[in-house]
Amino acid sequence: MPTAPHRLVALVTGASRGIGTAIAVALAARGVRVALHYHVNQAAAERALARLAGTGHALVRADLADAAATIAMWDEVAGRLGPADIVVNNAGVFLDHPPLTTDYASWQQAWQRTLATNLVGPANLALLAVQSMAARANPVSPAFGRGRIVNVSSRGAFRGEPEAPAYGASKAGLNALSQSLAKAVAVRAVYVYCLAPGWVETEMATAHLAGPDGPSIVAQHPLGRVNRADEVADAAAYCALDAPAAMTGGVIDVNGASYLRT
Repeated sequence: MPTAPHRLVALVTGASRGIGTAIAVALAARGVRVALHYHVNQAAAERALARLAGTGHALVRADLADAAATIAMWDEVAGRLGPADIVVNNAGVFLDHPPLTTDYASWQQAWQRTLATNLVGPANLALLAVQSMAARANPVSPAFGRGRIVNVSSRGAFRGEPEAPAYGASKAGLNALSQSLAKAVAVRAVYVYCLAPGWVETEMATAHLAGPDGPSIVAQHPLGRVNRADEVADAAAYCALDAPAAMTGGVIDVNGASYLRT
């Protein structure tokens, strides 16, 4: 993290609960000013905002599947907090659409919404971010560079998602996007990292973990438990603030050894 007086600004998407809130909390605890993005749940976003240490944070609302709303949000963050030094693409949707039982119209809807939110939305935001960051005259600090993007993917990109194939495909695309961007913008000292969590103990996962599939989900994890949101947040904060430039383009597993890839 830079030692200069510049106080970093981070935009964290999908930050009204779960992993996104935990990432916002972790960054704020390190002195970062956070623009906390949400889509519909303003009450949850306000509760998340109240958890952030320090001052100078803000709530911003947008449907990231809407390209116009995405650029409007980007401009709002810049106007309120200043240009973002860090972007965390965490927002996403998981829609069940098993291939053997989903009708054609529902299949189309699931794919369109999932790709728009999980892949095209982050791609649009990443474009705005890297162009803004790369245009800066000087790095924030030699170690930090001109800016950083952290994309939150999933182990589903590698192991497959049989009940939600669009989700697995969208996250595989996010991995590839991260690597492509990393190669394209490293020359301007903009660094791109990607995290691939497994099951995480969040509000969204509660029903699954408490349901009939809960024991089999936990059994996938050698730790004897699923991952905690703060563990993913610590990894995200490391990438956003501390990871060396040499790690740019890396897709980092944060799944408690529940899925190992070669």
